[in-house]
Amino acid sequence: MQVSAIPAFSDNYIWAIHATAPSQNLCALVDPGDAKVCLAFLQRENLQLASILITHHHRDHTGGVEQLLSYAKQRGWAVDVYGPAGEDIKHISHYVNEGDRVSLPYLDQSFSVIDVPGHTRGHIAYYNSFQDGTLFCGDTLFSGGCGRLFEGTAEQMLSSLNKLVALPGSTKVYCAHEYTQANLHFARTIEPENSQLIEYELKVQNLRNSDIATIPTSIATESQINPFLRSHTDTVKAQVQHLCGESYSSNVEVFAATRLLKDNF
Repeated sequence: MQVSAIPAFSDNYIWAIHATAPSQNLCALVDPGDAKVCLAFLQRENLQLASILITHHHRDHTGGVEQLLSYAKQRGWAVDVYGPAGEDIKHISHYVNEGDRVSLPYLDQSFSVIDVPGHTRGHIAYYNSFQDGTLFCGDTLFSGGCGRLFEGTAEQMLSSLNKLVALPGSTKVYCAHEYTQANLHFARTIEPENSQLIEYELKVQNLRNSDIATIPTSIATESQINPFLRSHTDTVKAQVQHLCGESYSSNVEVFAATRLLKDNF
């Protein structure tokens, strides 16, 4: 199994899941918000679309589905479209919840569905334990950050992030945006003495200077540097309380205050 990035819009990543062997030309797309760049990728790589995996309803994740299905129909391709049962999204053929599995038989792989509300009410993620582990998490977890709380609560988002951080540390995290540099600028205000964060920020700066993607990241890396996964630590709690001039008694309160600081950063 191979995962390829398809850049879209100004900072989105659409992910293509396909085989490394050229003889196996079926593929899946994750959150195809832009059909044009997806079709160019399929044609360039001589791939046939077989599955679409959607994490949530926002247009930059779903906007290309209708055109992709029309393209596939013209060529006689059958395409399964998976998406969250808790959201109203057009063209879904298989609505899924936590505990369901999404099978990609042409890759001999399957993904377990994880409910991760917070960014939206019905947001889901797809996890596969193959090799080091692969996670497609949409806009829930970013490198150095997390999604805005457009529809859910801080309690929901923290619970969702706790589910993801409990995955094996080796798990590769494929989020949907190149937000890493901006996230790390904020993260440094929360943990300015975090040596792992300082080292990671330098690595990310070098990658972006060379126009190289910072994604995938890993659960292990995010556990060390992402303030939204570290609300339970004394350093994050103390700094957030200092910045907000408040005293917090729970991890949820620390998380909510951190999210508000980032919203206004």
